[in-house]
This record gives sequence, structure tokens and C-alpha cells, in this order.
Amino acid sequence: MFLFLKRLFDLSVSGLMLVLFSPLLIGIAVAIRLTSRGPALFRQQRAGKNGRPFGLYKFRTMRQETDPFGPSPKSGADPRLTRVGRCLREYSLDELPQLVNILKGDMSLVGPRPLYVAQMAEWDERQRKRLLAKPGLTGLAQVSGRGALTREEKLELDVRYVEQAGLRLDARILLATCAGVLGRQGIYEKRYAQAEATRGQASGAERGRTDRAE
Repeated sequence: MFLFLKRLFDLSVSGLMLVLFSPLLIGIAVAIRLTSRGPALFRQQRAGKNGRPFGLYKFRTMRQETDPFGPSPKSGADPRLTRVGRCLREYSLDELPQLVNILKGDMSLVGPRPLYVAQMAEWDERQRKRLLAKPGLTGLAQVSGRGALTREEKLELDVRYVEQAGLRLDARILLATCAGVLGRQGIYEKRYAQAEATRGQASGAERGRTDRAE
């Protein structure tokens, strides 16, 4: 029953948000195209439920020539960010295209954030339990420290969400997400090492299958 209600809620909310935010989405896409070279959107393979790859959508926030498998920006001053991209990241607006992923059934509003397919090989048996749930637009790790958490802390919180998933927890996470986005809390990673292999490095074959990222 929980999964049925969760899917019904996902469809209702994501569909409504796409309709209500359509002027904003169009405006963002136009602003990206007018102020930097390259497409407004990009699609990149991430690990979905049970490890099944799917194409995740995001607004482009970094310059076209940036390494798509490089480390994420650690501050708003990162020179790889475009002017529009810096603003999008501050308010997490670059994630809005994932509402389409939710409608398609690849993602949910709440769940572990979708990570790179190549990262799965680095997880231990417990950490792989995060793959038992659909990835989410937001999750327990995102409202529990976000950029201030280590990789291991985030993975543990993802597993904890899978073990405790329920409508009440989802509602609490969504409310905390709204408050965090408005307050721009913990947007950038503080305790990740930029040299970590888990920043999306992939084999040559995987690079060939993956569309251009940020």
C-alpha cells in the first residue's frame, strides 16, 4: 500500500509542479542558452532502483568544456560554473528537470539521490541496500547535512531511509527540503576529496554511452 500511495503522490505532485513551473522552466532554459555556449539540458546515466541505469535530466550549470566526470563544485565561486548556473545551484533549480524522471517512473520525490553507475562497485553489501528504493529528487541525506556529510555518512543515511521508509518520513523530508532550499543550506560539498574516484569516473565504454554532463 505504501508503494502505491507513494507512486500516486509522485505522479500528482510532479505533474502539477511541471504545469505550474513551466514558465520558470522555459525561462531558465532560455537564460542558459543566451548566456553560455551549449545545451540548456543534459542527460546522464545514473544508477536507479536495483542498479538499473536510467537517464537523469538536469539543467546545465557548468561551462560546456568542463570535464563531465570531474568533481562537483565545492563553492559558488568555482570558475567552471556559469553565471546562470551559479544561481541555479544556489536554489537547487538545476534539479527541476528530474520531475520528468519522476513522471517516467525512474525516480521518486523522496529517496536516495541517484549516483553514478560506476560508483556501485565501491559500495559494501550494506551500502548497496540503497538500491532497493527508487532514487529521489531529495532524500534523508539531503536534509541531514547535505554537503557537510562524508560519502560514508550519506550512504548510511540512504540505507537508513530504505529501512525506515514510510509516508510520515517522506512528508518530513519534503518539508525539511523546502526549508533547506529556501535557506540555501549545505549546497556545496565540504568534506569530499576532489580526487575521489566516486566523482563519476568511468571506463572508456561508459564514457561513450554517457551523454555530455555539466
